[in-house]
Amino acid sequence: MKIAMFTNTYLPHVGGVANSVKTFADEFRALGHQVKVIAPEFPGAEESTEDILRVSAIQNFNGSDFSVRLALPNMISEYLDAFDPDVIHSHHPFLLGDAALRVGCNRNIPVVFTHHTLYENYTHYVPLDSEALKRAAIQLAVEYANLCTAVIAPSESVERLLQRRGVETPVVAIPTGIDLKRFRCGNGALFRKRLGISADATVIGHVGRLAEEKNLHYLADAIGRYLSEDPTAVALIVGSGPATESTAARLQEWASTERIFMAGKRTGRELVNAYTAMDLFAFSSHSETQGMVLAEAMAAGKPVVALDAPGAREIVCDGVNGRLLPADASPDQFAAAITSLMKDQTFYNKAKANVLTTARQFSKRRSARKTLALYERLAATFEKADDAEPGATWDRVQRRIELEWDLLTEKASAAAASFAPTDATEVELA
Repeated sequence: MKIAMFTNTYLPHVGGVANSVKTFADEFRALGHQVKVIAPEFPGAEESTEDILRVSAIQNFNGSDFSVRLALPNMISEYLDAFDPDVIHSHHPFLLGDAALRVGCNRNIPVVFTHHTLYENYTHYVPLDSEALKRAAIQLAVEYANLCTAVIAPSESVERLLQRRGVETPVVAIPTGIDLKRFRCGNGALFRKRLGISADATVIGHVGRLAEEKNLHYLADAIGRYLSEDPTAVALIVGSGPATESTAARLQEWASTERIFMAGKRTGRELVNAYTAMDLFAFSSHSETQGMVLAEAMAAGKPVVALDAPGAREIVCDGVNGRLLPADASPDQFAAAITSLMKDQTFYNKAKANVLTTARQFSKRRSARKTLALYERLAATFEKADDAEPGATWDRVQRRIELEWDLLTEKASAAAASFAPTDATEVELA
């Protein structure tokens, strides 16, 4: 198949969506399919290539890591003319997401949308953040999903949420896959040595973007409580973001600086080594659409302690591969769960044996095959536009007028939601 993927974030940006697009694109190619990626320019990114079209964009919008694409009407169409894609895959409901719908409409091919993110949790990156803006973000995503041919949810929890919010387009849950072989080959001893962590230390670790929506103050209090009870334990926090300093400060309320290792952002082999250096992975976010870092930690052989929340509940099975606590568990209870694993060698060994079984369910090959099967089912129901056919131009004009009206209605609906709640905005992820 020929697949065109539209994304507002891509490498070298480090983040869940960028990594997901790269993972799927690589795996599709490995399975013999052709993939083109349309993404904004980004500092340090390579120029446009045969497989990647970089469109002009405003960088670091409002201090974030994200880019705002500038309109270049013909650039994308010309790039895709020779490619002639069979399916469009959109990874955002705005900016290049709109461009994805227009391309799909012009060519009369299916548009698949992956609802990666709970956009309402990221409105603090936009000026005038408010509850009204959160409602608008929810409504926009729902309306966009209903303009697409199919929607991919990264977890069953998000699949249920979208359906409850009023997404009528068919939704299927397919997580981003992970490279199992890669995560089994880490050198944790080397990572510990480079950071100055004792080989005998108990390492309680975490990987992720360090931002306010990740519930990090709670996590720091929970890990800190455990550190205060176990003098051999240290905290290893891998990642970067606006909450880096506040997370470190919170941990320092419980333990000395020498026992707190803020390792910063790590990628590639260094990231794998970081996971391998840990004895246990701790996670407390309520805002995840999928628990990729949990699957990665398990692929590296690490038991997990997490709160019952979307993304986590699909991966962590309490008492089997770690501990899954009630969503409202206190930091004291979280610390006690860490203790229950680290101080019970039988339980710990059982969990370590089971995490690899869990991780296999999230292999990138398995996820890619599921996505390709969806593409093929959808493409079989469409007949590509043929400009040589009599009336083809008029058919295209009609489709485009209808789409532009739908896009206008989508934006109007989102704007209206900012003034008054809708059925969609009243539904929360649970």
